[in-house]
Amino acid sequence: MVADALVYHPTVAHYLKFVATTVGRDKVLRTLQYFSRFLAWYLYRTNRPLSSIAPFDATKKQLGTARKLMRVGKFVEHFKAAAVASDSTSLDPIIKATSVGRQLGYAFYMLFDSANILDAAGIRKSTHSVKLLRTANQAWLSGISFSIAQSLYALYGLRTRGAIIAASSDPEKVVEQKKVAKELDAIKIQLLSDLCDITIPATALGWVQLDDGIVGLAGTTSSLLGVWSQWKKTA
Repeated sequence: MVADALVYHPTVAHYLKFVATTVGRDKVLRTLQYFSRFLAWYLYRTNRPLSSIAPFDATKKQLGTARKLMRVGKFVEHFKAAAVASDSTSLDPIIKATSVGRQLGYAFYMLFDSANILDAAGIRKSTHSVKLLRTANQAWLSGISFSIAQSLYALYGLRTRGAIIAASSDPEKVVEQKKVAKELDAIKIQLLSDLCDITIPATALGWVQLDDGIVGLAGTTSSLLGVWSQWKKTA
């Protein structure tokens, strides 16, 4: 009876739907990857023996490679999304421009990242590895920058719209006000996630000087936000 109650519990069904998605699995692996990066840094800074650091360092590297393999070919999805946004006639011009820029940034990031997969997996070393990784990080930084710009613009628009609705005495506006509040929450989460993520390529490119502890915590935070968002989507 207890076993049946667990097997048929709605949470188990929700969990199965979550892990059935590539995004769900990737976000969980990403959380473990960046938290391991933070732990490896923390243990090193607290003068722990290398034997204690090695498992987390290995976890960080192996999960990073696994996620790269999972992303191979995903650049096509982003190129398509950029084309769809470009062809849209209903989007706000600023949202349209930032959407295209965001998707192209992510597309080129994943394209160059995939081009370096044989080197990353240790199958075949390439003399172009460093250049490919740098170009990939530049594209990723560009994509995140467009995403941040889009979130800030949308945030301003929604707050203005919310203020107009709040000033109205029409009781029917209550539903619309709740919708605006929900959209605001989603944009704030996306903005926080992007601000955390931008530290990763910016550090890799040497544009900012952040240690693995800060980058690891930033990556863990954005990954957990991604897990939570994907969990809600599969509810």
